[in-house]
Amino acid sequence: MTTTTYSNCNMFDGTKDTLTDNAWFTVDASTGRITATGTGTAPTTSDNTVDFHGKYVMPGLMNAHTHITSEPNSGSLDSKDTEAAATVRAINALHALLKSGVTYIRECGTGYDIDLTLVHEPRTGAMAHTPEMMPSGMAYSMTGGHGDSKHFGHRVDSPDEMRKKVRKGMKKGAMNIKVMATGGVMTPDDFMDDAQLNVDEMHVAVEEAHKRGRTVAAHAEGNPGIMNAIKAGVDSVEHCFYVTDEEADMMIKQNTYLVATMVADWAIPEYGPGKLPDWEVKKAADALDDLYHNIRRAWQRGVKVALGTDAGTPFNDFSMTPKELELMVQQGATPFEALRTSYNSAELMHLTQDYATLETGKFADFLVLDGNPLADVTAVQQEDKQVYKFGKREF
Repeated sequence: MTTTTYSNCNMFDGTKDTLTDNAWFTVDASTGRITATGTGTAPTTSDNTVDFHGKYVMPGLMNAHTHITSEPNSGSLDSKDTEAAATVRAINALHALLKSGVTYIRECGTGYDIDLTLVHEPRTGAMAHTPEMMPSGMAYSMTGGHGDSKHFGHRVDSPDEMRKKVRKGMKKGAMNIKVMATGGVMTPDDFMDDAQLNVDEMHVAVEEAHKRGRTVAAHAEGNPGIMNAIKAGVDSVEHCFYVTDEEADMMIKQNTYLVATMVADWAIPEYGPGKLPDWEVKKAADALDDLYHNIRRAWQRGVKVALGTDAGTPFNDFSMTPKELELMVQQGATPFEALRTSYNSAELMHLTQDYATLETGKFADFLVLDGNPLADVTAVQQEDKQVYKFGKREF
């Protein structure tokens, strides 16, 4: 067993709102797991030692909502490129995600089912320096609905169609099922409050996924689609911009997660005027203050908010996960509460036994920062931060 001890750091281990000063931890290279932690003088029995000289160490980020085949500069979820070109773009997106500090992602709709292939590729060659991934394959949409496009969505228009296509998706390897409960910002002929897939259709997806221990995420921005998704029993509601108090209470009771993706809506009025269609900019701008208010209220009531960015949507590139944390703090969260949403993402994905905190027995996925993220969450935006996976430095 080859071991490395990392020492002389200020550690935020992800479990509590404090730093452990002058911390050290040891990693087994063969498993990538932490075998011991402590403070003060580090043990001298390891094969290798790394001195972090007082820098700040924190867990790698878990982003529960990405679209690696999408092109942030085009404003389209569904690329018109070939599958080969989309694959190259997906690999580049994965590199950017890891460099930004994201060590694990959940894909929530991927062109050509590319994530179902890439997840099994060894992390060598082109796939070196990429995060771990929970794949979804293509999303599930009603005919003419949000996400109904040639390479991005499965068309389903009845519970029976949903059952068959979800089963096929899971046969191909989907570990999460993405369903479209409402319209959205990026489609010109629908709106956030347009209900799309109905309760019965989504419930079938939940039933099939849960039988195999997999999760269901529902795109739902307005009502009645948010309510429909909750009634269907999905594991997470994505965006959830117009969530009501009644829905928040139902989510708490059912342990339904809210994946806020605030940065996706923020980026469009911030960078889109003159570059995106006026209708798209207006949709996003009109919703922004509402979504801040509604998500903050649901969070304060006790809804579990998970970290996700909708990466790949317009001007919301694959480096923006730390910006989502900043927006959370701007809307009233403490830095610890914002950072803790990454743990909630791991919990949503049933991964907390291995990821999201720096504790003995877990994988050594961590970031090394110049600044204290518990004092200023923008410290995570450091461009040249060190990023480690399984105890091995990637960036």
